Amino acid sequence: MSDRLDPQDPLLTELLDLASEAARRAGALLRDGRPEDLAVAATKSSPIDVVTEMDIAAEKLITGFLTEHRPADGFLGEEGAATPGTSGVRWVIDPLDGTVNYLYGLPTWSVSIAAQLDGETVVGVVEIPMRGESFRAVLGGGAYGGDRPLRHRRAAPLDQALIATGFNYVATVRAHQAAVAERLIPLVRDIRRGGSAAVDLCDVAAGRLDGYYERGLHPWDLAAGDLIAREAGALTGGRPGLPPSRELTLAASPGVFEPLGALLEEFGAWHD
Repeated sequence: MSDRLDPQDPLLTELLDLASEAARRAGALLRDGRPEDLAVAATKSSPIDVVTEMDIAAEKLITGFLTEHRPADGFLGEEGAATPGTSGVRWVIDPLDGTVNYLYGLPTWSVSIAAQLDGETVVGVVEIPMRGESFRAVLGGGAYGGDRPLRHRRAAPLDQALIATGFNYVATVRAHQAAVAERLIPLVRDIRRGGSAAVDLCDVAAGRLDGYYERGLHPWDLAAGDLIAREAGALTGGRPGLPPSRELTLAASPGVFEPLGALLEEFGAWHD
């Protein structure tokens, strides 16, 4: 269905407006409501992969706001929202991407909201409150940071490319990821580890990074940021010829994408 929709279609405009407002409200809640004694509410993949009370509050705010306006839509959220809906629209939500950064008072965290129509991501919004930035994209309509059109960085030789990555919270997986990074770092300009996949994908879109890769991402980690990167002209995928997945997610400027992907395949970045 989505391939028949113009980027200016009223449905896409509605979804973008709702995602933007929900992300803005959740970002304000997280920024202004963070308690000094912020508590860990639960853990996810390991004892150091945490959920805070604010993750849960932000997801409740987002799902409540979207349900109020579109009660027939479905949800897939990191903190448990999972309903199929009946409208063909599903919201894919990470209410707080970069929870450990947030827990420690570091600024690199975001709110990520994507809208999928019949399984295809058609709208993506990433709000980065501590930067005062909001990124958005509509399928076929380009990507924007505020009112500024986004464009990927001009392709650099791989040895001059700045690459970001992330690490899993399971110790054995993280050790293998560190070994991959150790092999990669002499071959690129440098490697960054920001702590929020959505922020890294937006930084590829904005030309602040030449590339980004990570293993172990969930749909809510990458749905919005992947669309924003693609609409800014970057290439995204997973293992060679495959889409982004938990196995591997890669986003990079054209010219960096293929050689970086080849190295990641050689180094086994797609397995533990």
